[in-house]
Amino acid sequence: MERAAADEWRGWREATEEALYGPSGFYRRPEGPAGHFRTSVHASPLFAGAVARLLCHLDAVLGHPDPLTFVDMAAGRGELVTGVLAALPADVAARTRAYAVERAERPAGLDPRIAWLTEPPRGITGLLFANEWLDNVPVDVAEAGPDGVPRLVLVRGDGTERLGEPVTGEDARWLRTWWWPPTGARPASGPPPDATPRHEAPHPTQTPPDPAPIHEAPRPPGPPSDPAPTQEAPQPPAAPDPASAPEAPRPPGAGASHGALLAPAEGARAEIGLPRDLAWASAVSALDRGLAVAVDYTHFAGGRPPFGTLTGFREGRETAPAPDGSCDITAHVALDACALPGGRVLTQRAALRALGVNGARPPLALASTDPAAYARALAGAGQGAELTAPGGLGDFGWLLQPVGLPDGLRDFPDAVLGETPPTGASGHGRLLVDVPDHEEQ
Repeated sequence: MERAAADEWRGWREATEEALYGPSGFYRRPEGPAGHFRTSVHASPLFAGAVARLLCHLDAVLGHPDPLTFVDMAAGRGELVTGVLAALPADVAARTRAYAVERAERPAGLDPRIAWLTEPPRGITGLLFANEWLDNVPVDVAEAGPDGVPRLVLVRGDGTERLGEPVTGEDARWLRTWWWPPTGARPASGPPPDATPRHEAPHPTQTPPDPAPIHEAPRPPGPPSDPAPTQEAPQPPAAPDPASAPEAPRPPGAGASHGALLAPAEGARAEIGLPRDLAWASAVSALDRGLAVAVDYTHFAGGRPPFGTLTGFREGRETAPAPDGSCDITAHVALDACALPGGRVLTQRAALRALGVNGARPPLALASTDPAAYARALAGAGQGAELTAPGGLGDFGWLLQPVGLPDGLRDFPDAVLGETPPTGASGHGRLLVDVPDHEEQ
């Protein structure tokens, strides 16, 4: 980073944009995201296999289009899209047009079937999948001053901060709607607040209820991406009016305001998520028909962290965020704010279990009849348990956004993901299976 920029006071959004994606940015490095943290994609090939099954279910619902498109947003070095293509049945793979969307250069040796773009193609039919993209879309940070007025937090390259001018305009409206609403303005939604940060280095964790071993539960920030298109593209939809913005369904046990005043106290902080809402709306608009999925660590209205979640990550360890290009800069995503009409947020645990991934041990009898198969199944159970672990990757949110699906499949009131329609059912089968209410967010 240039010395002048390092000494300049800027908002976190501008500073992060340069630190992550500028010419010398963190995500321009040759080692890629996997050199610094693990996502679900890196944790196990079971994740790519589950996404491939979701694509197959969607293919059947859409009537087996040719081409069937798969878009991997924030593709890193193409690990997910490569794994999905490898896991698809041959007949589906033959019709699948695969795209990796990423700002970094195309990695050497990538499957030639994969097109490498800086923004998603338009007018597609299929699945757009954004695994840990939105958490790396840069946002500004607000902090309440002594008078309780939210002010923009300014930062220098070394991470030193000071308060700037009051937050105004659309950013202020977003804060009032989604983070610090007036008394009684909006019922809270989402799961109970998570007291622990979601971007720690991989570490041992307690064994979840699934009867399978877990060796670590990584808390990774997301892979890099191009949060703002660099080429001329169709304009994204206008920001929704907060007064009529859709609310995420509220599950049992969700944190609730019950009309309590949520005005910020001095020192309270918030990440202003409007750029992420717009980035998601733009990505979803690339679909003519299909499903868009955003996977990320998240929080919900009524349970926002009082001091925000902005942090840094370097070489497998959490670190103080400094926009100097030396570390990742990430923050949890308000998926309830991102959701467009018809969207639904589930836990990763519920989504993956619906797609056949869990941490259940194989039957012990298999160890006697086929020891090698038992060992493989046991390893898979451990990986599945990590991907679905409470307090770990299993608590990530999956925002499901259907676009142009047939009547009866446009909404997700009580279910997600699942059953393939009967053979020959062109677009009239079920994409969905029921999940427990407490797994919906």
